Parts: sequence; C-alpha cells; structure tokens
Amino acid sequence: MVDVIAFGNPVYDEIITPVVRTEGRVLSGCSTNACLALSRLGRATALVGRVGPDYLDRFQSDLVRYGIAPFVELASQTGGFKLVYDHRGDRTLDVLGVAEPITAVPAAVATARAVIVGPILQETPLALIQAIRSQTDAPIVLDPQGLLRRFGADGRIEHFLPDEFAAIAPLCHVIKANEVETKVITGIDPRIDPVLAARRLRETGCAIAIVTIAEAGSQIDDGERSIAIPAYATDARDPTGAGDTYMAGFLHAYLTDPRDLFRAGCTGAATASIWIEHTGPDAPITLAEVERRTSALLSQH
Repeated sequence: MVDVIAFGNPVYDEIITPVVRTEGRVLSGCSTNACLALSRLGRATALVGRVGPDYLDRFQSDLVRYGIAPFVELASQTGGFKLVYDHRGDRTLDVLGVAEPITAVPAAVATARAVIVGPILQETPLALIQAIRSQTDAPIVLDPQGLLRRFGADGRIEHFLPDEFAAIAPLCHVIKANEVETKVITGIDPRIDPVLAARRLRETGCAIAIVTIAEAGSQIDDGERSIAIPAYATDARDPTGAGDTYMAGFLHAYLTDPRDLFRAGCTGAATASIWIEHTGPDAPITLAEVERRTSALLSQH
C-alpha cells in the first residue's frame, strides 16, 4: 500500500548557483523531490505526472531506482527550467519545456494515507483536485508554487493569484507556501510579520498553514496556535527543492503524530537542511540523520 501519492509533473532542470552548476539537466520537481525525500524516510510513495518521449525511459528508470511507484501519462514534451540563483538566493526561471496538465487519478489514491499536490506550472487544475478529493478522505497537502506561475510578456515566469485558488484552498488540509508565494496569496510579507502571514494563509480555507522563510525558519498556524519553527543552520549549496523536502519531512512526522506540529515542523526543517547541502536528486537523506537534526532543533525549544 502507498503511504503518500503525489500529483505534479516531474521536470529535468538545469541549475546554476553561486557555488554549483549541474552537468546538463537533472531530475527535479515539487512532487518529485517530496517523493524522493519521503522514500528515503521509509515511506512508500507514488508519483503521478506527465513526461515527454524524450525523457520517458530515463524517468521511469529513475523512479524505479529511487523506489517510487510511477504513474506516468505521456506528454508532448518534458517539463524543465533553467534556474539561476544570485547570492541572496533569489532566482530567475527560464522554461526549457512544459508538459500538459495531469488527467489521471489512479485508484491508489483511495488507500493512500496522504496526498501531495505539488504542481510545477498549471498542471493540477481545480477539476483534478476536486476529483482527488472525491476519492479520498486522506489529508491533501498543497504546495501552491505551480498554481501561482504563468508566462509573462517577456516569456519568463511571473507570479499571480488565479481566481480558482479560492476554490482549491478549502479542499486541502495543509498548504505550505514559501515567502514569495505567501505574499502573492495573502499580501503579507512573512519576513515582516510571519504570524499574520501564516494566519492569513490558513484563512484561505485550509486547516493548517505553513510558511517557510528560508534561513529565518518557518511558521505554522492551525487556528489554535501559531508555532515558530527554527531553521537548521547549514551551508546551502543549492536551495532548489528546499520547500519540497521540508514538506516531505513535515508530512512524515505528521503521519506519525498529527498533534505534534512543532516536531513535524522541525522534521521538515531537518530534512530540507540535508537536501540543500547537495544538488540534484541524490542528496543523502537518511532517517537517522533527520532524527539527529530534528533532536537538535527540538532542544532549542
């Protein structure tokens, strides 16, 4: 049985940071990275997404190698970005390919313990999320990054708030957004007021809102408490996928004990800290190291 099934197109990205550069394109994507981390934490995962014929064989062999069950729809091309980061960690996105929206909802959804919706670029529309919700009572965890992206006039990716977000948010139990996404959704800068930002994100309709703020940690709001989560201090070589793997660590701990949101947040921070020390899908996340770093964060409380 699958613990977590994730919806979101995989991508093969080219990544350039001040300290590293990938050799060609590497496997990535919001839902993909979450599955990679969850599988290394001992969770049985499955990924639903669309891939073009150019990367289909490589993608299927990659997922088998990483222990993730693939539910693949063929697309006209494989999605991907060229990501260039500056010294502050801000990035520009240039599109290398776009796969079409997902239409399949595998039967495995009905028995999964949790569902992740983590789109890259508009591939998980309201109708898909409604179809998922109709087939499961399990918590849906949304990373809204791909819902908030579109092509600007210059052909580059820009952020916006789609009208259908108001209908999507109440279908989700958890929404995890980074600081840019939170500001797009709520109008609040979490660097200035993380408590208000997390509260406003939760007021969109979810039960639990998580706002990640890079080295400043994260804020969790469940309607009763607002919980500040510290970041695990480390040397970030590549921030790509930090939020995706935070979500994975959080969900891993949440499925074990949904009442202890502080531990879940610290587990998310610990997981992400390992991921950003490396580039690409082979970050050496282990349950033992995540638990060690989580314990270090818990001891600060």
